[in-house]
Amino acid sequence: MEKLSEKELHALVSLLEDTDREVKNHVRDKLISLGHEIIPYLEKKWETSFNPEIQKEIEELVHQLQFSLLQERLRDWKNSPDQDLLTGLWIINTYQYPDLEFDKINAEMHQFYFEVWTAFKNDLLPYEQVKIINSVLFNTLRFSANTKNFHSPGNSMLSNVMETKKGNPISLCAIYLLVAQKLGLPIYGINLPNLFVLSYKTTDTTFYINAFNKGLVFSRQDINNYLDHLKIEPREEYFQPCTNLDIIQRTIRNLIVAFKKLNEEEKVKEIEELLAIIEA
Repeated sequence: MEKLSEKELHALVSLLEDTDREVKNHVRDKLISLGHEIIPYLEKKWETSFNPEIQKEIEELVHQLQFSLLQERLRDWKNSPDQDLLTGLWIINTYQYPDLEFDKINAEMHQFYFEVWTAFKNDLLPYEQVKIINSVLFNTLRFSANTKNFHSPGNSMLSNVMETKKGNPISLCAIYLLVAQKLGLPIYGINLPNLFVLSYKTTDTTFYINAFNKGLVFSRQDINNYLDHLKIEPREEYFQPCTNLDIIQRTIRNLIVAFKKLNEEEKVKEIEELLAIIEA
């Protein structure tokens, strides 16, 4: 990437005030080509500018640079061998919180895991293990379903869910899943129509967990009844563990719905671009 001195950058940014649209577009393209490393400089320029039009230009530039960084990270994540769930959720999170550091979200997640781990005892049966996770997450830490603002974009932002302790089915399941897997438990995501749940699955034990309903445990027959109620034909994939890629894809789809409900067309368009990366 080309490096410019502070003086050259200053000269370039000052050209954003040019009334000639062609000059302005050329400057924007040039600044974007310099990559996300120039974001701190642009933010500094925003603070020292007293021209609202320039500030708006800088805001749009910064957003564009941050968004292309997010796209780059998402492509890398999709092509990574493990497709780590927490990393994927953090990348989506940076859409609304671009300054959020992965280490911060990772440290908070470790704290939730630690609270559950300290309540664990050896030789617990599967149902007892789930009972302890439920007790810590939903009673001690007070995680709950965000039924009031079910379609809020914040429900798909992991840092927001961690802070407010309220989320949608997939974000609450993701937190549950990350804690359970860190404990080494055979708990997986289950991609049901209109609902995301979890499964505790071994060779001789299989049951399901609804994190949106405080970890309610239910059976395969309950899923059949649920699908019957929705007039949906049961398919084997509705009972089998899904991938981290599926979870990220569904989180992005939820965000599209959330922004559509808010009539945020620009954001819908951008999130659809993220979905295209995942589905490519």
